[in-house]
Formats: sequence, C-alpha cells, structure tokens
Amino acid sequence: MEPFTHAFASLALAKSGERWVPRFGIAMLVTAGVAPDLDYLSYFGGPGAFLTLHRTLFHSLLGGAALACALAFGFYILDKKWPRSHVAQDRTYPPPAFLPALAVCAIGVAGNILLDLCSGEGVQLLWPFRPGWYHWNLDGSLDPWLLLILVAGLLLPMLFRLVNEEVGARSKGRGNSRAAIVTLVLVAAYFGWRAHLHAEAVNLLLSHEYQGHIALSAAAFPDASSPFDWRGVAVTDNTVEELDVPLRRDADFDADRSRTYFKPDDSAALEAGRKTAVARKFLRYAAMPVASVSQLEDGYRFEIHDLRYASDDFDAANVFVRVDFDSHLHIRSQNFLFAASPNP
Repeated sequence: MEPFTHAFASLALAKSGERWVPRFGIAMLVTAGVAPDLDYLSYFGGPGAFLTLHRTLFHSLLGGAALACALAFGFYILDKKWPRSHVAQDRTYPPPAFLPALAVCAIGVAGNILLDLCSGEGVQLLWPFRPGWYHWNLDGSLDPWLLLILVAGLLLPMLFRLVNEEVGARSKGRGNSRAAIVTLVLVAAYFGWRAHLHAEAVNLLLSHEYQGHIALSAAAFPDASSPFDWRGVAVTDNTVEELDVPLRRDADFDADRSRTYFKPDDSAALEAGRKTAVARKFLRYAAMPVASVSQLEDGYRFEIHDLRYASDDFDAANVFVRVDFDSHLHIRSQNFLFAASPNP
C-alpha cells in the first residue's frame, strides 16, 4: 500500500482507541504506521538493492520489531523532555513509560505489515531467518476505494461535529472513536469481500481450457481501478496464459483471448540460467515466473519475468532477471533490472 493509505489506516486505529493511548499516542501510531515504508529508499540503490531490502528491512518481524523499539524510545524521550504545559490537555496522562509507547508503535508497524501482506507484492515476513515472500493478492498498491472508505470514515464525523456545533448542538466526545471503529470494521469487511472475489477469479481461471489444455494452476492479481477487474495467469502443461478476468455480472470471460507464453524447451542455457545466483534469488520473489532463452550472435540471453505484473506495468516492484552467456555458457553478466529502465 502507498503511504496515504497507511497513514489514514493508522489514524483510524488511533482514533478508535483514543481513550487508552498515551501522550503523543496518535503521532506514535501514524508515524509507526508509515515508517516501515522507509525501506522504499532502497530503490535508489538499484534493482538489486530494491529487491533485497524493499518490503524486507522494516517489513519483517525482526526489522519491524526493531523499528517499533526505536520509535518508542524516541517518543519516550520526547515525552520526558517536552513540558506538558506545551500540549493542550483535555485529560490526564500517566507518567512517561517505555512499554506503553512500545505497544502503540508495535500496533502501528503491525498495521503497515498487515496491509502490505494484502497486496500482491507482499513482504519478506521471516527475513533474515527464512527467505521467502508472503502475499495474499487481495489488493493493489493503490486502491482508491479503500482510501475513500478511510477518508470518509475519518472526515465525515468531523464535518458533522462542526455542523452540530454551528447549530448549537452538544458535541459527544466519543463520536470520533465510534466512527473510527466503524471505519475499521468496514475496511475489514472490504478485504473479506475482496478475498471472496479473488477466490472467484481463481476458480474461474481453473474451470476453463486454454488452447485445448487444462489449467494446472492459476493466480489472480487485482486491478486498481475496480474490485471486479482482475488479471489472471493460468499455467498449462506447456504454456502460461495471461488474460483479463472480469467479475461483473454483465461481463463475459473469454479464455480464447489470452496472451500465450510458451515454456522454453529444456536446454543447457536454460539450466545454466536457473542455477545463477540472481535467478535463485528472483524465484523466491516471483509469484508467476516465466523464463526465456534467446540466441545472441556469440552466446545466449536468459531472462525471467514475473507475470504478476503486466508488460506495461512500470511499478518499481516490477523487477526481472537477465543473464548473458558466451557460447560456452560462461557468465558474461547477471543483473536485476527494473522494467521501467530506459533500455531494459
């Protein structure tokens, strides 16, 4: 998820438990809910660094725990040093303590990781002990409908309160908290609905034949524009099929309109490519890997792409592998590349 969704989700969490959070609790939750995305800065280190650190460094259990501890300690020091008279007081806060701050920051970090688990890109949850990516393919990095639920659930009660104050009605202090709880329930229900749609899309893919071949496995990836539009990938015995999966009642699913990728024939170049360090690392990341081998003038080129991303998707997470061999299958170069690179 992008930072705005994380920030509004964390704010909803903070508002729902506003009565129990310590001083600076809202700031703690929002900061901790966005801070794990700092590992996105690895993008500037190139595709190799990005693949290694993004959704890993601060999105793993170990990295997230370390980040929560660091943030909690920072707010604990701030609470001790910042005079309480500088903050408008509407209730009495307990003396500063590290453990309550740690609990709040841990909830914020966990919320970020949970939302990113729902995305197709996923996280390396058990890094560095067990390399592997976990993802539920329920939503994209930017979902305008989810963001609308969060923004409306947080801002509409504020608007109603202002209207009530304008007409002289008494304001209820717990209104924001209740509205935030309702917002979180709606978010959970939205993801439950998306999980149902995802299962429906996968079952639809598995129930059809492609070029006369049955699907051995399938995956469905969300489209940001609509919860009813998914991009499907079906794997047969010798092809990988990519196609749109519309779930609206008035839409027709046509398995004959798939884009076909033929699996490469077994060859020494293919086997050598799969054994390279970059390929092994990439295969732990890729949800639907497709390999190809092409002949160069004096060697071979081996590539692996991840069909979880469309060919015209230039998201930073769309990374692929390229290995060039000479005619004797000695490695000339092996690299991770961004699909958005000027000359991929």
